[in-house]
Amino acid sequence: MTGTTEDQQTARRSDATRATILAAARERFAADGYERATIRAIARDAKIDPSMVMRYYGNKAGLFTSAVAIDPGLPGLPVEPREALGRTLVRHFLTLWEENAELTALIRVGATDPAVADRIQSVLRDQLIPLARRVGPEPEQAPTRAALCASTVLGLALTRYVLLFPASVAIDPEEIVDWLGPTVQRYLTAPKP
Repeated sequence: MTGTTEDQQTARRSDATRATILAAARERFAADGYERATIRAIARDAKIDPSMVMRYYGNKAGLFTSAVAIDPGLPGLPVEPREALGRTLVRHFLTLWEENAELTALIRVGATDPAVADRIQSVLRDQLIPLARRVGPEPEQAPTRAALCASTVLGLALTRYVLLFPASVAIDPEEIVDWLGPTVQRYLTAPKP
């Protein structure tokens, strides 16, 4: 019986250490970005030895992918009225980026790290393609329609939040919805050209 209690205590300490590391990593990645954040700085913030970070997450990329959750919540996105879906989707992504600095780091890292890129692609596979399948005129076109939507919203994220193009940064979010909403709507629901 004692072994089980000791195992449970060890597991709780391990879970608490992981949670502390992840909290420190989220803050550090948001403040410094992926490139400037270091395992040592994250360990110092978590008040643990850097070797513990490596033990649990392997390397900085592994820590990053664990620390930054990617769930844009597209299955719960309202699809009615159908003619407003493009605007709804653009507004939804803008809100996500405005409220989650980690997503900016995720896009930056995804351009160079295959594991992070795969996590970003999983959103396309698991959430955007099913959404396109639900609302598009031909379900077999869903991957193409979702890819076009992703290119639009990720292009916006890249220019507005990563590369900080002055004109892109200066646009009011509702104006972005006005410009991009109809384009995303066309990608989702228009007949195939």
